Amino acid sequence: MTSQRTRNRLVQRLIDHGVNDSDVLNAIRVTPRHLFLDEAMATRAYEDTALPIGYGQTISQPWVVAKMTSWLFQNGPLYKVLEIGTGSGYQTAILSLMAKHVYSVERIEPLLNRAQNVLAKLELHNIDFTLSDGHWGWPKHKPFDGIISAASPAKVPEELIEQLCENGRLIMPIGEEKQYLYGFIKTSTGVKEECLGEVLFVPMKTGLVTESE
Repeated sequence: MTSQRTRNRLVQRLIDHGVNDSDVLNAIRVTPRHLFLDEAMATRAYEDTALPIGYGQTISQPWVVAKMTSWLFQNGPLYKVLEIGTGSGYQTAILSLMAKHVYSVERIEPLLNRAQNVLAKLELHNIDFTLSDGHWGWPKHKPFDGIISAASPAKVPEELIEQLCENGRLIMPIGEEKQYLYGFIKTSTGVKEECLGEVLFVPMKTGLVTESE
């Protein structure tokens, strides 16, 4: 269930579905996805599917993680990456193996605490976390070379575009009933956008959920 052979089979499925970024594939190959799930779900960890992690949230489908990460790092390594929605911490782990430093924002405190514990056990130390509303990004650490969001707002938050450096890249789902994955590139003359297909993510909500709730 949790063997390297099982992880290798997942990577082969991703290759069969068109993922060809060797750095992304290697990050997925070495990351133990089962650690980011409750024990009851761990047997399904290496299926190419999204799975529940509590609080109405999911761990993203590996193919989606690979697609989004590949697009973000399309032009090579990035120094500072902002993640909107720490969630289980799985995408965070993949990013931490690809970027110099990851800044991760989560609005649900119990999920954030759980993710931090798992990432600490994996000795991934190039990550800063904060409990905050993802719509606002993390202005203190701007500008970012890349931003990735695992939650879908009705429209792209202007704060996130503002926090990108020039030629910085943002990838996120947009929409409510129907969602599409968009890539945005901030240039000196404006923002270029690219639609990457229909997707299904949890909605981007406002406000915080703390341990005491």
